[in-house]
Amino acid sequence: MTEQGGGRAEQQILDQIGAMVADERTLREQAADGTIDGETERRRLRELERALDQCWDLLRQRRARADAGDDPGWARVRPADQVEGYES
Repeated sequence: MTEQGGGRAEQQILDQIGAMVADERTLREQAADGTIDGETERRRLRELERALDQCWDLLRQRRARADAGDDPGWARVRPADQVEGYES
């Protein structure tokens, strides 16, 4: 993968993270105004948190590979239970 392609892939991951953060905000607003119930909010927030953990992990993998001189394109999404709760 070329450096430009790697930058595009990284930007796509960052865009996806941004969209999920916006979804989190929307869920919290919907719960606050009663549009959705608390259980639905909690369930959907858990799903988003798992997906965010996976995105951040993938981004860290790509950056670590690039820093080591490896192809960041070899980074793969790991299972949610493997990356859940990683510290940034």
